[in-house]
Amino acid sequence: MSQALGRINDSDLIRAAQRGDRVAFETLVRQYDQAVLRLALHLTGSEADAQDIYQEAFLKAYRHIGNFRFECSFYTWIYRIVTNLCLDYLRKRQIRKEDAPVIVDSGGQEVDLLDRVSDDRAMANPERDLMARELGAKINLALGRLTPRERMVFELKHYQGLRLRTIGEMLNTTEETAKNTLFRATQKLRNALAAMR
Repeated sequence: MSQALGRINDSDLIRAAQRGDRVAFETLVRQYDQAVLRLALHLTGSEADAQDIYQEAFLKAYRHIGNFRFECSFYTWIYRIVTNLCLDYLRKRQIRKEDAPVIVDSGGQEVDLLDRVSDDRAMANPERDLMARELGAKINLALGRLTPRERMVFELKHYQGLRLRTIGEMLNTTEETAKNTLFRATQKLRNALAAMR
């Protein structure tokens, strides 16, 4: 029931924003700002880049609110804008290879230098913490081998908990295509992680 009320409220706010009501648009921003920032942060892995994408997403939404046709929820629409901006960001980053500072260790494995910076906080279980960091580094390395689209679908499904139909809508594709992309991404991750053992 509250979800239906939220949707009615969104529709009223969108219609008001389409008539030029800035306060209505600012209310929409406040309702979704944390979710948008969380998604951008998770997909980019960088607070500064997430802030840039967050601002760009809402600026784009403001500029194009007049084109909103109520065929999907505002939530899906703004998430679509964010995922497309993140895809563009990830593609550019992949081309420039400016991720984190990386070196190749004596075993020929790439190592993120930031993972080698010591953390002086007290740890309850240093061995478990080290194993978790190593696993996290392996997962991040494996995720880096996916195409930006595969990584986006994988992270939206497993980290954001979105349904494949919603992911398909966000990426302007079908649920079946999103499912196939997720399958490819999962296979690639399995193979990459198996090779790292």
